[in-house]
Amino acid sequence: MDRFGNSQQPAWISASTEQMEVRERAFFRSVYGWMFTGLMLTALAALAVTQVPAMQQLILGTGLYLVLFLVELGLVFFLSFRIMKMSAGTAAATFLVYSVLNGLTLSAIFLVYAQATIVNAFAGAAAMFGAMAIYGAVTKRDLTSWGSFFMMGLIGVILMGVINIFMHSNAIEFAISVIGIFVFLGLTAYDNQKLKSYAHAGAGSLQDNLAIIGALALYLDFVNLFLLLLRLFGSRRR
Repeated sequence: MDRFGNSQQPAWISASTEQMEVRERAFFRSVYGWMFTGLMLTALAALAVTQVPAMQQLILGTGLYLVLFLVELGLVFFLSFRIMKMSAGTAAATFLVYSVLNGLTLSAIFLVYAQATIVNAFAGAAAMFGAMAIYGAVTKRDLTSWGSFFMMGLIGVILMGVINIFMHSNAIEFAISVIGIFVFLGLTAYDNQKLKSYAHAGAGSLQDNLAIIGALALYLDFVNLFLLLLRLFGSRRR
């Protein structure tokens, strides 16, 4: 208010603009709430496996590990392609089940890497993810082109990984880690900007479903960034 009692609010800020901002903030809170819930379930599931030798043997010592990995891939594709047609409850349950299964398979890192290394990689991933998430959310630059560019980079990283299964090259493994980190940093910014369009794409159960698919995208960005940092700088147990 100025000294005459008139609003100092700029003329271009309308009530509809304020409503859009409120809606975006609420949507971001929902997305990150689901993402953090998924990460928490993943961490708890992974820790549970490390504490129970019978679970370690069942999951890591048998072919169940590969089965769980394939089920996880199936759940990601199921969510990605059916998100607009499933109920909000089904979408949420699928995401949470995926988070738990991913924790079971990721439990192997606790047996391979030193605990301090895991903590450092997690902290580094959190800092880098946070910086790019903020950039993606606040920048006025259109990052649409980033999505296509970094998705092509992701495909390249996957192909390099397949090739290295047969070549066992340390140089290729190093390149995969470095390139992969930049790819997922770019995707983090792109996915965060994309959330703004999701926030205005619908209402009710559709909004809930879009929050889930947004949380899945950010969850995958963070987890892959963490794993790549762990591979690049990780100190393995002796």
